[in-house]
Amino acid sequence: MNSLGVKRVSQQGSLSRQVSQQLEAIIAAGEIAVGDKLPPENGLCEMFGVSRTVVREAITHLKSLGLVETRRGIGTRVLRCAPEEAYPAKRISLTTVEDILGILELRLTLEPEAAALAASRRDDADIERLRQAHARFIEAFQHQSQAREEDFSFHFAVAQATHNPAFTTVYEQLNLGAIPRAKLLSVELDTAATHRYLERVADEHADILEAIIAGDANAARDAMSHHLSRASNTYASYRE
Repeated sequence: MNSLGVKRVSQQGSLSRQVSQQLEAIIAAGEIAVGDKLPPENGLCEMFGVSRTVVREAITHLKSLGLVETRRGIGTRVLRCAPEEAYPAKRISLTTVEDILGILELRLTLEPEAAALAASRRDDADIERLRQAHARFIEAFQHQSQAREEDFSFHFAVAQATHNPAFTTVYEQLNLGAIPRAKLLSVELDTAATHRYLERVADEHADILEAIIAGDANAARDAMSHHLSRASNTYASYRE
């Protein structure tokens, strides 16, 4: 396993997230093949320089992506090399899909730069606001909520951290309409799939948050662009 280039994690940011990201990359590269097992828990602890709790949280995340499964007495086995696709709804009307894609196109022109500015200009109050918004989003979807308002609050907090009122004005005008799930009817929703989808959203929010806290404008821009592009691609698939 050491030949796979595992790096001991930094003490900054989420430790379990750092571990899961490295393991996900290793699995995606085929360095641990489908059907093969991950190293035992104590081996992963030693390689990454983290506790069992951190490793267990990382494995739980990989399970949520459908990448691995754990069986008592056998270990954790790789199921697939790419995350299982998660969709927020069973079906969406074509009109609604086009409305969602139009808003996402607008957001893609604005929010990556807003995230970069936020990383350059954020102060302690902004960081605390973003952390609280992220925590509320996680708590909401874990309680089976669609977390629409909490999603909006996180992105609005990014806009506030730019310290440019023009960004917050645009977001205030969009309001919940900025969040694609706000346009979905209850009969269209797939509860189980939505939970997996929101786990993916939470991970992407975490990447944005960590980049802004670190003051890394390029990483923040890239993380926001990835987040919104992935959402656009997901909703575009409902055209088919």
